[in-house]
Amino acid sequence: MNRAGQGGDGMRAAIVAVLPRLRRFCQAMAGNGPDGDDLMQATVERALTRSSQFEPGTRLDSWMFRIAQNLHIDGTRAVRRRGTAVDVEALHGLAGSDGRQLAESRSDLAAAQRALQALPDDQRAVFALVVIEGRSYRETADALDVPIGTVMSRLARARGRIAETLADRQDTDRETGR
Repeated sequence: MNRAGQGGDGMRAAIVAVLPRLRRFCQAMAGNGPDGDDLMQATVERALTRSSQFEPGTRLDSWMFRIAQNLHIDGTRAVRRRGTAVDVEALHGLAGSDGRQLAESRSDLAAAQRALQALPDDQRAVFALVVIEGRSYRETADALDVPIGTVMSRLARARGRIAETLADRQDTDRETGR
């Protein structure tokens, strides 16, 4: 169990121990490495600046996962209000590409990542903690502060949506001869 010690050095050491799992969770929530790393950095910063809010005797990793989830939700809301920026330079490179060749070059892993990102945040968080992190339903329920039945239903819906999305992609690939 990841429980932080009473002192500041104990808290910092416990945070460092959580970083690999926190990074995977943040990348799953954000959808890509750079944004996931930004989310992780913001999470660690918030944990360090608000370490007095951590309740001794509880799981530090659960507390940090909850911080990351809240920061992600806040960031998503802000993007919806402001809209998304488009990188014109990146689009320029696609202008002359053969769409079929581009679509065929995408891997199954990329399709699975897109399916994961298409999930609602609450389902993605549960999926990331249970499937990617290997946490138990109870640990996930505690980390996200929801009942265990909610974890089970969100996970079932997430798995179903991902399977459906990937099956649809395979059907489309078969129909088009890919």
